[in-house]
Amino acid sequence: MPQGYRLSASTGIHKGDRSYQQDQVILLGHPRIKGCVLAVLADGMGGLSGGRKASDQVILTARQLFERYDPATDDAAAALMQLIQEAHTVIKLTAISSEQEPHSTVAAFLINSGGDCYWAHAGDSRIYHFHGSQLIKRTLDHSYVQTLVNRGKLTEEQAKLHPQSNILMSCLGTESEPVIAVHFIPQLHAGDVLMACSDGLWHYFDTDEMGSILERLTAREACEFLIEQARSRAHGGGDNLSLVVVKLEPLAT
Repeated sequence: MPQGYRLSASTGIHKGDRSYQQDQVILLGHPRIKGCVLAVLADGMGGLSGGRKASDQVILTARQLFERYDPATDDAAAALMQLIQEAHTVIKLTAISSEQEPHSTVAAFLINSGGDCYWAHAGDSRIYHFHGSQLIKRTLDHSYVQTLVNRGKLTEEQAKLHPQSNILMSCLGTESEPVIAVHFIPQLHAGDVLMACSDGLWHYFDTDEMGSILERLTAREACEFLIEQARSRAHGGGDNLSLVVVKLEPLAT
């Protein structure tokens, strides 16, 4: 871990106004390498048990892969791709053996002890990278409305209210192979914040508000506050919601 910051982190999850929870989120410290962490979030779809089976499979695959991951010799981007592809394959097999159609999004980021970071995602669960309150980069959803935003036919706010905002162009468990977007951050710095979250959370915030909250509060406080605000703004119609926040806090001098 480079001198100059320490990691603080938290996860949060809530079933919203649904009768069941299909989101799953996990934050893993490497079993052998201090300062190496993996965050994974999955938003399952496909009926009561189908969606949960899919998101559970993403988390199980992540645990197994990270146990074997060796930062000294393994390629982090390839490891994240393998995680997504393996989970996708097993979810497809689950669908064959049941009458359900289990699918899942995935958003995962891996921070190595040297301070470099890789992320990968498929679907509309997002990853955000802030420095202070300033957005550096976020993932672009694999969704129908995001394609319209990309073409300049919708604004981000219009996309949130679009009647087809829940249509995904890529996710895990479908017949076609998932589209996987990968991003590399060569060096994280004190003041950086990484957050992965499902659409049940990000739907209720713009990036300026999100950045302000993440800068101002601790990782745990930010998770609790964002869930509380999303629940309030859903007015009784909220989806499952989940998030993981990792803050790189300056060391006391």
